Amino acid sequence: MVHTQFVWSHGGNQVFLCGDFTGWIKYQQMVPVEGSSTTFTTICDVPSGLHKFKFLVDGVWRIDQQQMYKEDEHGVNNVILVKQPEVMPQSLIVDDGLPVMDIDGLDDHNQADNASTSNSVLHKSLLPLRAEDIETTRSRLSEHLSSYTVYELIPDSGKVFALDANVSVEEAFLVMHEEGLSVAPLWDETSHQISGMLTASDFILILMELQRNHTMVANNVLELSTISAWKEGKLQLQKSPLINVDPDETLNAIAVSILHNHISTVPVLYVAQDTTCPQLLHVACLGGVLKHIHRHFEHRVGYLPLFQQPISSLPIGSWIRGIGGARDLRTLPTHELLSDAFRLLLDEHISSVPIVDSKGGLVNIFSRSDITSLAKGNVYARIQLDHATIAQALQLVDKKAHSRFGICTRSDSLFQVITLLSDPGVRRVVIVEAGSQRVLGLITLRDVFSLIFRDCC
Repeated sequence: MVHTQFVWSHGGNQVFLCGDFTGWIKYQQMVPVEGSSTTFTTICDVPSGLHKFKFLVDGVWRIDQQQMYKEDEHGVNNVILVKQPEVMPQSLIVDDGLPVMDIDGLDDHNQADNASTSNSVLHKSLLPLRAEDIETTRSRLSEHLSSYTVYELIPDSGKVFALDANVSVEEAFLVMHEEGLSVAPLWDETSHQISGMLTASDFILILMELQRNHTMVANNVLELSTISAWKEGKLQLQKSPLINVDPDETLNAIAVSILHNHISTVPVLYVAQDTTCPQLLHVACLGGVLKHIHRHFEHRVGYLPLFQQPISSLPIGSWIRGIGGARDLRTLPTHELLSDAFRLLLDEHISSVPIVDSKGGLVNIFSRSDITSLAKGNVYARIQLDHATIAQALQLVDKKAHSRFGICTRSDSLFQVITLLSDPGVRRVVIVEAGSQRVLGLITLRDVFSLIFRDCC
């Protein structure tokens, strides 16, 4: 069997692959490619030889006329010639006691049409990881990021949201859902300052508190109570100083600050001379810094040798027990109760968890930020966390939000993962077994930066 990549580049909401190698009865779901709203991909284990396949796009069977296709008595199908990858000569294999990683191969036709810089980098990455490669990459990235300021992350045009700390919980919940926000700065009108950050974790704590006290729901507590009242009173949260950055700080400093303070975002505040009232310019996050790195190094990845390594060879991310990685991965079935999922996210200090079927195959991702979907139609006021399942909650998540997560295999390079994560909507990449789609691991934005800034975590 050969790991083979298939690509559909003509749009759609849901795209599936089906072919003679799946018996024409199993539909392999394809996932969006970073940076594109029209391109989908998947990887299958395919026997050597000539194979027929088609794409099921939003319920309609289609072929890709830009790929090879053939008409016979059964109709028109795309075709692909799959070859076994060439075995590397023994003289070229470095005998260092380390396992040799399998590298996912592309068929000849797809290589010609769809090969990318990151793919070529992966196939060149045949040497074992060296300690000097890690230090060289870290040093060069630190030097680069120290030469750019936070102004690099601020778009030329756009909008930034801040919520009045005295707005009701119900209204704040709805605004964050409608604007697609997982974090929002809070504005204190009395002090004329940004006083804190409202996060998805706050809403989880609020809903769990409501579940413990059903009379609060009956009395429309969320409609009457303000955000500041909940954070300082009912939730009894310890008030900590606001972490913020100046736009003149370096990208290196902002990444270190986010990692060191265990936060996901940080407001960028500018205070003009002769005034004490700050101006909110941006809400910065690690995703913006990673996008900057990708933009500056995508055509010279060789300058950062660590980026060329397959992810399975690196101490990064969470993996199922027995495979490796920095931590053990937790997964949940679709029938898991919403209350148990929330407790797992909070107790384990993780932002998301893969949802799997009975065979461990990837179904979806459930993250803390998905809680804002419960604001749709005020579902949170009717839902019972200890009765509702993850599957029911995920039905409320925007089906058009293709870029909630990326997918890769364990032989993909770190740069390929970074390419996926440089999409503003992607905060995590699920590592799957080619063909079966069995979940093997998970890499988040924080995981990538924790590897780069090892001493700060």
